[in-house]
Amino acid sequence: MANKEHTIFGIYPIEEAVSSDIVVDKLFVQKDIVNPKIDSIIKQLEKLDTTINYVPIEKLNRLTKGNHQGIVAYTSPISFYSLEEVIESSLSKKESSLFLILDQISDVRNFGAIIRTAECTGVDAIIIQKKGGAPITGDTVKTSAGAIFKIPICKVDHIKDAIYYLQASNIETVAATEKATESIYDLDLNKPIAIIMGSEGKGVSNSVLNIADHKASLPLKGQINSLNVSVASGAFLYEVVRQRGL
Repeated sequence: MANKEHTIFGIYPIEEAVSSDIVVDKLFVQKDIVNPKIDSIIKQLEKLDTTINYVPIEKLNRLTKGNHQGIVAYTSPISFYSLEEVIESSLSKKESSLFLILDQISDVRNFGAIIRTAECTGVDAIIIQKKGGAPITGDTVKTSAGAIFKIPICKVDHIKDAIYYLQASNIETVAATEKATESIYDLDLNKPIAIIMGSEGKGVSNSVLNIADHKASLPLKGQINSLNVSVASGAFLYEVVRQRGL
């Protein structure tokens, strides 16, 4: 269940949230429900590119034990940034920008830990997909140690489109995968770079791997063939720091 601090349910509370400055991260609507007020909420949030999921009533019952009236919202403690504006701003201020792309990270604590490391290593922005990733909850905020309020986070419809945009902006992309024959230590990271980290279970998706400029791995000396994604993110990002002498 989502952290209650960031969950709103019922038509009137969500209407109030939408009309205020509260950022609705995800909306869950009961499948086949007919209600003009819910339709109005959906139309308003669609204009804001909010992720909207149509789910069985059983799903809503699991999200909250209150009278949800067929609609539940996850709110975000932060506002999201435009990818285009963040890239433009970063490239205008520094020669070697650094971005971090998270491809379907699902664990909120891993997400928070990665955000904390990203802020400490000078990442200009974190890029996530609207659907499929971990929500920003109280646990995310806590694990990030407040770093989530200090680094821009951009939500995009599709990770692949974000990669194409980065590449068109002369930012090279490096996908982390244990299957790569090239080590992260062999790459020249003294240029605008976007590091791509994959989900806990599947890693970077094949469709993303196919379009990345580079694929890189970390040396593994033990019997386990992969690292926790937050640990791997730290290793990749600090290699960027090491090479750049920051």
